[in-house]
Amino acid sequence: MTAMLVVKLGGSAGIDPALTLDDLAALWPEHRIVFIHGANAVLDEWMRRLGREPRLVTSSTGQVSRFTDRETMDLMLMVYAGLVNKRLVEGLQQRGINAVGLTAMDGRIASGPRKDVLRAIENGKPKVLRGDYAGSIEQVDTRLLDLLLDNGYLPVLTPPAVSDQGEAINVDGDKLAMQLAVALRAEALVILSNTPGLLRDVRDPASLIATIDVSDPASVEAAMTAAQGRMKKKVEAGCKAVQSGIGRVVFADARLPQPIQRALAGVGTVLTAGSRVEVRP
Repeated sequence: MTAMLVVKLGGSAGIDPALTLDDLAALWPEHRIVFIHGANAVLDEWMRRLGREPRLVTSSTGQVSRFTDRETMDLMLMVYAGLVNKRLVEGLQQRGINAVGLTAMDGRIASGPRKDVLRAIENGKPKVLRGDYAGSIEQVDTRLLDLLLDNGYLPVLTPPAVSDQGEAINVDGDKLAMQLAVALRAEALVILSNTPGLLRDVRDPASLIATIDVSDPASVEAAMTAAQGRMKKKVEAGCKAVQSGIGRVVFADARLPQPIQRALAGVGTVLTAGSRVEVRP
């Protein structure tokens, strides 16, 4: 049976997607793959071009998120679902893969409630922000993805998802990847970004935390303590994926050749439940 693999490529600055696209081409069609991407850096760039400064807020638990008002959502649809998604589809088509670009809204792949009111800390002060088009995922419907996969297509998926009232909502891409991996019964979830994995010291690439044992509270606590900013969401999503039955979750470096194959070989931060994983150089 063909192994199911979910790959998430982060949208931070400094990532050349060509390396990931080359690796997807090497793994397809021996693997069934759903490819999920972000576009934060490109969205920030376009917002500034249009005279708007991105607005990031921090929750009481230290997680960083984007405040997504109506105009920001319009720009998100243009950048995520348009420019970045279609360039990735283009790149896969050039590599001989019949890719299909989608958002998590399409076919109600991912849906849940919109959180209109956001309680956050901004500039050190607690605030209540209204008019946010963000939300959480409570339902995942894989029928459209299954249809595409069964007929030889590679889905290229991005936020936003859809609210219970049919509105576009910004959702965390790592959590989207985790919930899709669980729903698709993926063998592995690979989350690629612009770092070697989870670092004890973000300024020191050699401080990599090679493994996280999700069944060990001390290991999880150490990982959450080390995680800064957006990395907290990655660790949280990765732990939930393993707890929900995904055999392996790997945080790995998108800036290296063959980033997916390296991750599957254990290069990065490997999350498992109760078993150590050999990390190869």
